[in-house]
Amino acid sequence: MTKETKQRCSFCEIEASASVPMIAGAEGHICEACVILASQVVSSWGKKKVLSDMPHALPKPAEIKAMLDQYVIGQDLAKEILAVAVYNHYKRLKHETSKIAGLGSADQSVEIGKSNILLIGPSGTGKTLLASTLAKIVGVPFAVADATTLTQAGYVGDDVENILVRLLDVANGDISKAEWGIVYLDEVDKIARSPEQAIGTRDVSGEGVQQALLRLVEGSLVKVSLKGRRKDQGGSGGDSVMIDTHNILFISGGAFPGLEKYVEKRLVPGHTAIGFHAEMNDSDKKPKLEEMLNATQPDDLKKFGLIPEFIGRFPVLAPLEPLDIDALIKVLTEPKNALVKQYQQLFSFDEVELEFTEDALAEIAKQAVEHNTGARGLRGIMEKVLRRIMFDIPSRENVARCIVNAEVIKGTQDVEVIEHEILEPEKATQ
Repeated sequence: MTKETKQRCSFCEIEASASVPMIAGAEGHICEACVILASQVVSSWGKKKVLSDMPHALPKPAEIKAMLDQYVIGQDLAKEILAVAVYNHYKRLKHETSKIAGLGSADQSVEIGKSNILLIGPSGTGKTLLASTLAKIVGVPFAVADATTLTQAGYVGDDVENILVRLLDVANGDISKAEWGIVYLDEVDKIARSPEQAIGTRDVSGEGVQQALLRLVEGSLVKVSLKGRRKDQGGSGGDSVMIDTHNILFISGGAFPGLEKYVEKRLVPGHTAIGFHAEMNDSDKKPKLEEMLNATQPDDLKKFGLIPEFIGRFPVLAPLEPLDIDALIKVLTEPKNALVKQYQQLFSFDEVELEFTEDALAEIAKQAVEHNTGARGLRGIMEKVLRRIMFDIPSRENVARCIVNAEVIKGTQDVEVIEHEILEPEKATQ
């Protein structure tokens, strides 16, 4: 009687048993461990291709900050934090690829985590601009989502999974690219828990959204609907796909109005004594807004209305300083997309030269500071000042130059218009 030959895995040659089942093939068998390993190797092929398809080499933090400097004035601390985060994000991609493929000299037993970032600063300090500029720099998919549109699942509004749908759209349906993307979540302060919220009332757009975001931000497998995508775009023929968010970097930003009062209470405790001998609060000792933002701690965010679990998913806090008059003047003139350059280009299309005097720029910046709108309010001021002259110029053929001074910004004088006929006698004498 011949002895029955026991089944063995054709790859690792482990013997089949009750605890080690085998999948039978035409001419061999494979165990569960080898199936998982084969799946990881095949997955690494796609990730290697994604890494090779990146438009440029790995940018160093100093290079990323230099590119941000071309568009955003000031905010050096926030730029450095973002530059380091993006650089580490790129390195993590290479590490994950070499780890799956079993290549490289890095310690394969070390699992590198991500550090999500929370941008804190007043409105108009450049949070959204930093994010949109970062999208031009990075070679991975970059999606921007607005937290104010998010609600809990089952309620009117966008589900948090729609953030991944947007990222998948940017990646042209490539799941491997989307799983290495970066998401900027704007207006995150609007989903803070309201102190006036009645007890027992479901906060579907506040704390409920924070709870729903936890799974995405921390990292998990999320089922995403393809929402009418063609079957060849989603990576499968079904109506939904699974996206792993472990390597997706999340950057959140918000103005957090009123956060400074919680920081101030912690930094400058109030006096409890009353009566004639009580000490008066010294306004000179009150810390400045930028100092309070730099001193922000997780407990302050908790008092503002963010739940501790959500705060813990964003370990890196990047404060943005309010812009003063000098910084706003630089915003008007220095970046590649400076407003002065934009309006000068618009006027040049009509062959008209536009000039702003130094006192005009200072007055524009002064008004933006007084209105507490930051850089976001600069365009509104300039649009109001230039609206009439931009209405008239296309109908006039003899305008050569327009000069804007401080009196024009204040509204006490019209834009000075120089016509070609005034320049012709000077040309004749030359």
